[in-house]
Amino acid sequence: MATLSQTKELFRRAEAVCFDVDSTVIREEGIDELAKFCGVGDAVTEMTRKAMGGSMTFKTALNERLSIIRCSREQVNKLITDHPPQLTPGIRELVDSLHQRNVKVFLISGGFRCIVEHVAAQLNIPQHHVYANRLKFYFNGEYAGFDESQPTAESGGKGKVISILKEQYGFKTVVMIGDGATDLEACPPASAFVGFGGNVVRQQVKERSSWYVTSFGELMEELEKI
Repeated sequence: MATLSQTKELFRRAEAVCFDVDSTVIREEGIDELAKFCGVGDAVTEMTRKAMGGSMTFKTALNERLSIIRCSREQVNKLITDHPPQLTPGIRELVDSLHQRNVKVFLISGGFRCIVEHVAAQLNIPQHHVYANRLKFYFNGEYAGFDESQPTAESGGKGKVISILKEQYGFKTVVMIGDGATDLEACPPASAFVGFGGNVVRQQVKERSSWYVTSFGELMEELEKI
């Protein structure tokens, strides 16, 4: 694992920075918010807890939670309108600062593209820089499952996306930032990982991160040293 000073240096000279979305870029967990909105919050929260405990694969956990929620297209649209995702303080300034330095910014999420695209638009991140799971609906708008071919639908999917980005763009230095175990696992192939605890602290991530921050201001300070 890189040391604290090595991780900071890799962040300062990164060609691309990839952010997790739920509990990192936004304050909440998208799937839990969707479940609450559809009236099945408690059942899905319990399933999320089991999934985080590692007793089932990510894809199985996602499938089981979505089978409980069974959200329609209309419900998803109404959630975004009535309860738009809340950006974590400081993320807008950090992304703007990275863009000004010509650093490419990507959102890599195990959540849902329809919600993550809304977040990307607020941060001026291009839609083709969004990697997330796609919900599927029948022509009448009823829930029809999710696209299981997306890399983010699998355990280890965030690392797969970073490998794709390195191959596609020729990036040498890619930094992953996130709050969860799936973000930590993406390094390698990410050059460095920064643990984020501004919304929720996951002890294993905190313990295994050479650089762990609780605000995006700490990352801004590092950038300003350039």
